[in-house]
Order: sequence, then C-alpha cells, then structure tokens
Amino acid sequence: MNPELDFVLKTIKSRDVHFVRLWFTDVLGTMKSFAVSPSEIEGAFTDGMGFDGSCVAGFSPTEESDMLAFPDPETFQVLPWRPASNAVARMFCDIRTPDGAAFEGDPRNVLRRMVDKAADSGYIFNVGPEVEYYYFKTPDAPEVLDHGGYFDLTSLDYASDLRRDTVLALEKLGIPIEYSHHENGPSQHEIDLRYTDALSMADAVMTYKLAVKEIAIEHGVFASFMPKPLMDAPGSGMHVHQSLVDFEGHNLFFDESDPLGYNLSDLAKSYIAGILKYAPEFCLVTNQYVNSYKRLIAQGEVPARLSWARTNRSTLLRVPGYRPNRPDACRIELRSPDPAANPYLAFSVMLAAGLAGIEEGLQPADPIEDRNLFDCSPRAARAEGARLLPANLGEAVDLFEKSELMKQTLGEHIHSYLVETKRAEWIEYLRNVSQWELERYLAVL
Repeated sequence: MNPELDFVLKTIKSRDVHFVRLWFTDVLGTMKSFAVSPSEIEGAFTDGMGFDGSCVAGFSPTEESDMLAFPDPETFQVLPWRPASNAVARMFCDIRTPDGAAFEGDPRNVLRRMVDKAADSGYIFNVGPEVEYYYFKTPDAPEVLDHGGYFDLTSLDYASDLRRDTVLALEKLGIPIEYSHHENGPSQHEIDLRYTDALSMADAVMTYKLAVKEIAIEHGVFASFMPKPLMDAPGSGMHVHQSLVDFEGHNLFFDESDPLGYNLSDLAKSYIAGILKYAPEFCLVTNQYVNSYKRLIAQGEVPARLSWARTNRSTLLRVPGYRPNRPDACRIELRSPDPAANPYLAFSVMLAAGLAGIEEGLQPADPIEDRNLFDCSPRAARAEGARLLPANLGEAVDLFEKSELMKQTLGEHIHSYLVETKRAEWIEYLRNVSQWELERYLAVL
C-alpha cells in the first residue's frame, strides 16, 4: 500500500475521524468542500469522488458538468476547531475530468503546472506571504474591536487571544508561523506564514483564511479579508516574499559580488524586471475586486508605481535587508497583492512573470532609494515617464485580456472566465448609484 495512503487510513482510525472534508477552490478562490465517510477514502484516492462542476463558479457548463475530486494525501490533517470525538479531517483535492485529465479550470492545477515549468529549468519557487485582515463585531457593519496600532501589546490589542488561538490551530494543522501582531489599522492583524514551496503555501493560505474565520466565530466576532473595508484606515495586503532555489536548496537570488551591494544575482534582477514588466497585466489576479483598487489608489498605502529598491518601502517591489549577508534570507517582496486573491493563481502569475523576465533577459531600471514615491501623484509620475498599476478594475481587465502571458499561464478557460466575470463586476459597479453620490448631488443638482 502507498505509505501516504496507509498513514491517512491509520490516522483516521486512531484519531476517531468520522468525516473527511475534501477541499478545493473555485476560480476566484472561494473554498469549496464536501464530506465523505472514511469508508470511501481508499476509493477516492484511486477513482476520485464525483461532483457537479456546474455548481462551482468558473468550472463547467451544465452539459459538461461531471467532475472528479482526487484527494492529495500529503494534505491530510485533522481539523483542530472540531471536536476530538467524531473528529473531522480535511484534504485538498486536484480536479480531473471523467477521462482522467487534469481539469483546466482547477486553480491548483494551474499552479502545479507553473511549478513544474520552473522545475524543468532547475528552479523551486518558494514564497512567504504576509496576510493581513480585520476583526469586526458583526458581518453587517465594519465596527472594530479595538483602536490599536502597529505591534501594540496593551488592552488596545483586544484580539490577541484570537490571534493566539488561530496560531495554535494552524500549528496543529502543520502550518509553521513566523510572526503574528497587530497591524496599523484599528482591529487589523497580520499572521506571517513560514517560507515554503508555492503549492504547499497556497494550500496553507487557504487553510489560514478559513482558520482565522472559524476561530473568530468561536469568539463571537467576524474576520474579513476585504482589501479596503474602512475608508479612513489602511487596507489589508498580502505582501508576497519570493525566491528561486535549486534542488539542493541553494538560493539562486543571492550573489555577494553584486555591484549594487544588494547581494542580488543577475537571475534575481531579471526576475525582478519580469515582475515589474508584467505586474499591470497580472494585477487582475492579485487584486481581483472593485474594492481592491480603493486600497491601491490610497496614497501612502500601496505603491502603484512600477519601481523597486532595498530600503525604500514606497516602491512596489522591495529587497528586504534584515539579514543582508545571509544567502538563505535573500528574497524579493511584492507589495501590491491583497488577501482576497486566489493564492493558487496569484503565485502562478508572479512566477510566470519572473520566469518571463529571466527568459527574455530583462534588466530592471535603476532602484529608487532616495524618494518617497507616496508623495508623487499618479499624474506627476506619468509626467516623469513612469509606468503604473491599473487605477481600477476596468483598466485591470483590459490589460489582462490583452496579455498573451496571462493566457498562456492560466489557460483559455480561466483567462476567459476572469475577463467575462470581472468585466461584468466592473459594469455593475459603474451602474450603482452610491450613498456618497446621493448625499453629494441629489439636493444641489
């Protein structure tokens, strides 16, 4: 018997597991799940579990709706927020068609394909996201729990117990945590996941988001990963630290002979150039909602200018310098993504852009270390000849639709679905008459 399958079956018996939830995401990154009894698990590994794909956003039309979910035994974990008696476990799934082919609309399959492409060139793609979110008293209105700020450890940090319980739950699920702290906004928090390979990390991010929400519910409150829930407070981001290593674990981004003094290899610089070139085209994936752009256009929060540096935090892409002379710490940090993104697709498009930069032999423009780019308006930046991220969802859809790299990376199925769905969202938003407009115009026009 396969040792991984044997481990799953033995753990089900020893931990009194009565339900196994099979997890996967739709194209937009919403978690989907159905439960099976332990007696069905062995058959699920070999034959898959059938479900109606027409019920999942972005999957299949009704006439082609039969899908199979194949659980990944490496992702088996018992859910710590469910009772120990009659326990519940979970496994992430790969989605296939009835003929056994990988389903082109499965986001996990997209990332697996990109990871395999990187491996063909001798690269392992490692990522470490910083995922921010807010706690609110109810899901009906953004009423905060506290008025703390960065790293507060006082009564202002009302939610420290929630963070503690969330971290403990994640560690029980085999997800290592590096940091957890209060963020800048009132009732805003961040938990940083330990650097690992992209596919494992995407699974971890989906688990993290669900765990945060489940623990919040247990405490009688609500957690939200909405990019910009409060007008006068910082939005929530998902800064993604990333690097390429070889199969022996050597960091290919590190080169102590770098003439810039950043300890970056030529490969790392080409990767950076690829990210900066294609960021406007993949912005629809990393920032996929109308609300995402209210975070991006808020000056002082997110750098919209396509720029990079080491110490300058007002650039879009940064080379963290906490341990500048250690090869294992060399990485880049992309600061534009938000936590509402589908992590499978977000990591896929970042990797695709970086690899394209390497394949095309690109070199980035000079780093910008001596200016606060938040003080430079988009109009002034354009006057200087700078390129910017799209200012709204409509612009992002147009750039994404024309992108050959995005079509190749995501496949026709997902690419066309995102164009259609996100353009419809943008049009619906434009048609909406907001309370702000009524208060501003109704009585005076």
